[in-house]
Amino acid sequence: MLGTHDLAIFILSGFLLNLTPGPDSLLIVTKSAAQGWRAGCIAAIGIGSGLLVHIFAAALGLSAILASSATAFTIVKIIGAAYLIYIGIKALWHRPKVSHEAVDQAAPHRTESLRQIYVQGFFTNALNPKVALFFLAFVPQFISHDADHKAWAFLLLGLIFEFNSMIYCLLLALLAATAGKRLKSHQQIGMLINKVVGTLFISLGIKLALASRS
Repeated sequence: MLGTHDLAIFILSGFLLNLTPGPDSLLIVTKSAAQGWRAGCIAAIGIGSGLLVHIFAAALGLSAILASSATAFTIVKIIGAAYLIYIGIKALWHRPKVSHEAVDQAAPHRTESLRQIYVQGFFTNALNPKVALFFLAFVPQFISHDADHKAWAFLLLGLIFEFNSMIYCLLLALLAATAGKRLKSHQQIGMLINKVVGTLFISLGIKLALASRS
């Protein structure tokens, strides 16, 4: 199919890779638990949109710049790390408010609009240069060396990965929202979640800032 091979292995590998914890999954779980399944799904859609940026950039060869240019990689890495740390600091400083009349609005970040959540999801993924390098390293393994249109083959595999990722992310949002209903009515638990999430995002930001291209 357009010069690809071992498609079943590619799909299975992509699904298993999605299970690996990271800033994308953490953001979806956080928003779902805090504001419900709609917020989680919007975060997932934002992440999926950011993933499309990497897919098309890699298919066009733009992601190769990140792999070959230390300066370009460092710039994108620092911006992405700063954004993750910013989200973490926001979570640490936020204090949830519990409403006795509307418990379902008592979660952290309840004032964030769906648009804000989408933007957070988009930039969390799009500003992560490790995602771009992942596509450059992983996807070509499933493209035949003698393929006539390698860019189209790359794009096809990228979109398949995107589709599988969205299924996983949306399911994660629904599961996290269900679990969140049991927790978000308790202010102390909400504050603890904020601290844990904030710390994790800051840690991920620092880890990204220290990451190398290898």
